[in-house]
Amino acid sequence: MKPTYILPIAALSTAFVLPEQQVFSELAVESHRTADSAFDKLPSREQLVDKVEHSFEELTGKFDQVVKCSKHALDSAIDYAAETGNDVAEKVHKTGFEASSWLDSNAHLGLNDHHHNEPNQTIYQLISTSKYTTKLAAAIDEYPELVVLLNGTIANYTVFAPIDSAFDKIPDKAPKPSKEFLKNVLLYHVSPEYYPADKVLVTHTVPTALTVDTVGIGPQRVSTNIGLKGLTVNFYARIIAIDIFGTNGVIHGIDSLLVPPPNVVDIIQFLPGEFSTLELGLTKTGLLPMINDTSAHVGGTVFAPSNFAFQKLGPKITGFLFSSYGQKYLKALLEYHVVANQTLYSDAYYAVDSVESQDIPKGTFHIDLPTLLKDKSLNVNVARYGRIIIIRINGFSQVTIED
Repeated sequence: MKPTYILPIAALSTAFVLPEQQVFSELAVESHRTADSAFDKLPSREQLVDKVEHSFEELTGKFDQVVKCSKHALDSAIDYAAETGNDVAEKVHKTGFEASSWLDSNAHLGLNDHHHNEPNQTIYQLISTSKYTTKLAAAIDEYPELVVLLNGTIANYTVFAPIDSAFDKIPDKAPKPSKEFLKNVLLYHVSPEYYPADKVLVTHTVPTALTVDTVGIGPQRVSTNIGLKGLTVNFYARIIAIDIFGTNGVIHGIDSLLVPPPNVVDIIQFLPGEFSTLELGLTKTGLLPMINDTSAHVGGTVFAPSNFAFQKLGPKITGFLFSSYGQKYLKALLEYHVVANQTLYSDAYYAVDSVESQDIPKGTFHIDLPTLLKDKSLNVNVARYGRIIIIRINGFSQVTIED
């Protein structure tokens, strides 16, 4: 069974994006802007740099003591993480939001100036000989081409390696997946690009070795997040060990398996607390099966209004939209939130008619995205300041959860 990936990115918004007035002359929705900027509350650059430098020096100093011992490098890293995991998560969570915007590169802090033992094993050798990744190694061994890939020197790879306990989370009665699906899962843990921990910290998405036709020209990407669990991948897999260097890349240990994303319709249905009103609207207007069908588009972006966004319209307008009289306006409104054939991440952009993907540069980035509503486009501005990314649509509506 070949997994299907449709419109691989959904952005959550707490307000509707409205087309020009002539499209909905019957509707008048007042938008509100927040006057205060989050940047006004940030400490100075010097304070941020001092704080994160101190935290990382303390963390990496302890880490080096373990790495330099005679034990296996990956085992040592995970042993260390198990002993001090709470401390690591607390430091990442505390400093990540404040300082990541200034961590543009190693040059700022010299994070890699400390001395590592010279690696003498490939990524595959590190995984296959570690006592913590025996199940991952067994899965990789089922695919000789993956063994060759992770032993190769064509690129400096990054592997988010699930430890054995991550496999224990699979339910006992779960049906056995196909070999093709398992291979895709493994590829989804590998990036053909080099992402040590300090680069992961300031990156929102990381390209993987998994490519699927429904995304367009670019690969599937994993998202990185900083939250109550510390630094995570795809919101749920916690990074528990960092910077295990091999001769051909770097490994980060994670506590959960990464599963390639489902289609957008499934995401909407999985989260009724956020999107039940949107699902009802897509169903009533007949847009749900159209979004779910990849025959008419390759890749895309959905700016998904939450239940709270519908509440802000007020009961009278919402009631009218979901009535038989307002259904055509509801359909036009929802079409204005869907972009086909162009996939916008917070830090990357794929278009079907482009010859290659485009990284969104630091600073500001502007793009007009044509929507399903005929001849109507969204004006999207992305502002990148390290890890802090602000996406505004049509100048006022802000994306609250991206990627």
